[in-house]
Amino acid sequence: MTEALVTGGAGFIGSNLVEAIINKYQVAVLDNFHTGSISNLEHVSKDINLITGSCNDCLALNLSPDVIFHLGIPSSSPMYRKNPFLVGEAINGAVAIMELARQKGSKKVVFASSSSVYNGVPTPHREDAIIPVKDYYTEARMAIERVAELYFQLYGIDYAGLRFFSVYGPHEKAKGPYTNVITQFIWEMKAGEPPVIFGDGSQTRDFIFVKDVVDALLLTSKKGTGIFNVGTGKAYSFNHVVDIINSRIGTDLRPVYKENPIKNYVMHTLADTSKIESMGFSPRYTLEEGLRIIMA
Repeated sequence: MTEALVTGGAGFIGSNLVEAIINKYQVAVLDNFHTGSISNLEHVSKDINLITGSCNDCLALNLSPDVIFHLGIPSSSPMYRKNPFLVGEAINGAVAIMELARQKGSKKVVFASSSSVYNGVPTPHREDAIIPVKDYYTEARMAIERVAELYFQLYGIDYAGLRFFSVYGPHEKAKGPYTNVITQFIWEMKAGEPPVIFGDGSQTRDFIFVKDVVDALLLTSKKGTGIFNVGTGKAYSFNHVVDIINSRIGTDLRPVYKENPIKNYVMHTLADTSKIESMGFSPRYTLEEGLRIIMA
């Protein structure tokens, strides 16, 4: 059976991916459990090779994957503001993964990038946009994209970097304070507490359900080289999300608005998805459908 390595496979997106591919691949999961949890893999734990460790050390492991899904990258801007040395760690981890692919002859490396790189870029966001310098997190992601392109040019290592927009869905609990704002709102409102919003709630996000992200990962593992937006092409305000949650749980909790303390805050995201759609990608879940699933 074809072998797949999923770094960060015990995390939010990674565990959803592992569940989807367990019958298609012989799966190895490499995770340091920073924001991952063994509970995310409880349904597949007997069928995977679970390795606790850092992707930076992957070359020392007995792995020969045909395809690599590199999701084990610190995934939130506040992490990098707190510890700027994560920039180097993330880049070195990507180099290690590309070296593993080169040495073992892997056919494809698919990795997580982020829509956060578009901070300061007008919507809708296109992959060919000129990306301004904004923060540590986005600089790490941009460097990883360029490292992947370098390995493609030097060694022919096929790759796809997916700029995820605002991903939500099952298996987010282990992310704690770094969970999607949708999930944070649900937790607060189900506890009878008003959701806290920085600003006036008019900021918008292109929210995409995690199972659609898994579809994009699988699609680009088979075809397409380069950088791809993974979103829905639709954006909703935080206030609108609160209204939907209120409607579903039968409450009328009004948000508590606070002054936004975040410098270089992203006000709006909206993906131009024409590039990945040209390969056959189409999101299957509306915002309402995604909320219905995770609030069931």
